[in-house]
Amino acid sequence: MNTMNDDFPLPLAEVIHVNVALALAEDLGPGDLTASLIPAKRRAKAEVTSQDAGILCGQAWFNACLTNLDPAVTIKWRCSEGASITAGETLCEISGNARALLSGERAALNFLQMLSGIASQTREYVDSVRDTGAVIVDTRKTVPGLRLAQKYAVRVGGGENHRFALWDAILIKENHIAAAGGIEAALAAADALAQSEARCRFVQVEVENLADMEAALTAGAKMILLDNFKLPLLKKAVAFNVQQGRPALLEASGGVTLKNLADVAATGVDRISIGALTKHIKALDFSMRIV
Repeated sequence: MNTMNDDFPLPLAEVIHVNVALALAEDLGPGDLTASLIPAKRRAKAEVTSQDAGILCGQAWFNACLTNLDPAVTIKWRCSEGASITAGETLCEISGNARALLSGERAALNFLQMLSGIASQTREYVDSVRDTGAVIVDTRKTVPGLRLAQKYAVRVGGGENHRFALWDAILIKENHIAAAGGIEAALAAADALAQSEARCRFVQVEVENLADMEAALTAGAKMILLDNFKLPLLKKAVAFNVQQGRPALLEASGGVTLKNLADVAATGVDRISIGALTKHIKALDFSMRIV
């Protein structure tokens, strides 16, 4: 997991701690009534199996849910983070306090199922454009409080992260352009701000037509978001950028699905942002059983 941590705005260990603490507090409250039926010192063994094929993601969140309740618990994973898994496969074996396993089960599985679902869907998108040179990136359309966990899962699936939040990069949209007095004025202000703020990783401007794109390039834009461009217009935008010597990185966004993804990538855009990666989540189906 350390390889995923280089440019996260917070160390992943801190992210995991906050996520898990909130999840356990939400589920356990003042105590698990049903688990209290089990003798306090009884130990148990359990296995987690998958009912779906996909990409495994979220082991650290799963582990933290159980170790928070039983620091002595042992968890033996049979497959590594980011590995391809099959339906019916045993993912891990657990041994620990019975009450802790029962109380932490749902929170632990919720993290593992959700993050694996995101990683699996991302891998599907990434595989669809593997031979085109286009990069799949996420958006800020995330579950509140779980953004960094979800963006981590996108990386495990082979995608890349766009902005983490409003504070780490500048994306100038149509309302910013209107309020600033035009593309040139907005980009000039953004470039000046980026030079004075080390936390700003990039400046990107959104355009809705070729005239706006030309204005953005004239104003010195280095990253351009092509918002809801139809395929013929995407091709023209890429061709125009090539004619100008490829001064800007081009990103397609809006209305992209698995059905039209290959066609969008074939236009020659550099990046394709997909809100569905973290918004339309189909969690993988995992179960934990006492054995």
